[in-house]
Amino acid sequence: MKVHEYQARALLQQAGIPVPPSQVIESPEQAAKAFRAIGAETVVVKAQVHAGGRGKAGYVKLVQSPNEAQREAARMFAQPMVSPQTGPAGVKVRRILMAQAVDIAREYYVGIVVDRARRVPVLMASAEGGVEIEEVAARNPDAIRKAWFDPHLGLLPFQAHALAAALGLQGHRRKAGAETMLRLARLFLEKDCSLAEINPLVVTTTGELLAIDAKFNFDDNALFRHPEIEELFDASEENPAELQAREHNLNYIALEGNIGCLVNGAGLAMATMDIIKLHGGRPANFLDVGGSVTPEGAVEAFRIILADPSVKAVLVNIFGGIARCDVIADALVTAAKEVGFQVPVVVRLEGTNVEQARHKLREAAIPQLRPAADLTDAARQVCAAV
Repeated sequence: MKVHEYQARALLQQAGIPVPPSQVIESPEQAAKAFRAIGAETVVVKAQVHAGGRGKAGYVKLVQSPNEAQREAARMFAQPMVSPQTGPAGVKVRRILMAQAVDIAREYYVGIVVDRARRVPVLMASAEGGVEIEEVAARNPDAIRKAWFDPHLGLLPFQAHALAAALGLQGHRRKAGAETMLRLARLFLEKDCSLAEINPLVVTTTGELLAIDAKFNFDDNALFRHPEIEELFDASEENPAELQAREHNLNYIALEGNIGCLVNGAGLAMATMDIIKLHGGRPANFLDVGGSVTPEGAVEAFRIILADPSVKAVLVNIFGGIARCDVIADALVTAAKEVGFQVPVVVRLEGTNVEQARHKLREAAIPQLRPAADLTDAARQVCAAV
């Protein structure tokens, strides 16, 4: 689960990490009042969307008067933000963060993720803040310092002080930098984050250490422990189909291809997408209906897939273990009646009750259904169909 920058700033502030004063607005009319409330000569106006590239898209602006703040806010609210991460349609801006601008002397990056190879969190720090860490890693990997830490013990003070020193922080700023890292690591563990990032962490011309931008992602599987985090979820920033899938316990992620995929099991779903690509096709989605799929769930999965106008064919790939093939066959027949198949549906079934399932599909005689002998045959058929 992602949160907005203004929500991330609030979490940092609660953890004792200093951030500049700010206000959140939901209409252009609130911009002038917010500018005056912040009380600074220069204020930064930042669109709050779950997409990067805001600065280059013109959705991070410095303003120096209430009227200028209102004018920029009106523009951002009126025009969808288009960046490389949004696609050509862009995303609608519903909230804007207005924050005190600061005079920056140095910028740093501090972030924490889970290192899946070592199975522990890793704190990464770099003196090249203000740009994406992936860009730094590609151009100058030695510029990123790392400290792995035990999730039960947390980041240890000597690790934080060593990283602060490696960044070149001196005197009281080194102490403040180490304390910021320790607080961020505690926040990461306490809130079950999958990403906690401050970029940039800045030293101002007056010597203050401030977090002026932040990003947090949280482990969906741990949200039951954090109702206060779950309340921060913004459904308007999510793909409606993905929200619909979540309501029916389906794992769905929209992609940019034209071949819909309905598969049971995450590993099999990824293998299905791979073999579609291998045969020249482009998957339109990842959709794992799970091992204990119900007919209702499978029908809902078809509704979601076929609601995407870019889908020109569907590949159903079921390996029946816990999920029985005959249940999937019933769901296919029901979906054909209730949803209607306007595109070819290639079906590969193997496993529990597969013969009964094939018999049911033959009896149903649905014109758009195309049985496949195996997964390779299924991939070839569905790629040829589009």
